Amino acid sequence: MVEIYFEETEILDLNSEFFVLWLSKVCVEENQELGDLSFIFCSDDYLLVVNKEHLNHDYYTDVITFDYTDEVVSGDLFISIDRVKENASNNSVSFMNELYRVIVHGVLHLLGYGDKEDEEKIIMRALEDKYLEFVSRETSK
Repeated sequence: MVEIYFEETEILDLNSEFFVLWLSKVCVEENQELGDLSFIFCSDDYLLVVNKEHLNHDYYTDVITFDYTDEVVSGDLFISIDRVKENASNNSVSFMNELYRVIVHGVLHLLGYGDKEDEEKIIMRALEDKYLEFVSRETSK
């Protein structure tokens, strides 16, 4: 199940059924099963508080994941809409493209992928690109 929440940000018209289909495919590709995911879309300031309180980090970020994965991929993903907008502008991509990238980035963390080391970042980006292709195929139907 995928649940979507909004905190201190605009409410976006997002389809949780689409996320279930897409992210289930991502999990299957990674030999995992999708469990329960909660997406909390929020402001920079809201996510900064979460970052400080739970991770002792005093900086803005686009996504924070809380991993509850046991036998299936489950967790909470906090996503800053402000960061997504800025990233999209800086990278000359659409807001939705960047939003999907951040979403799958968070799910990849739940699947066990890191992004601290240079090699991990390269793998993460390649997987993001691969799974964004799934979105392109689904949204073009």
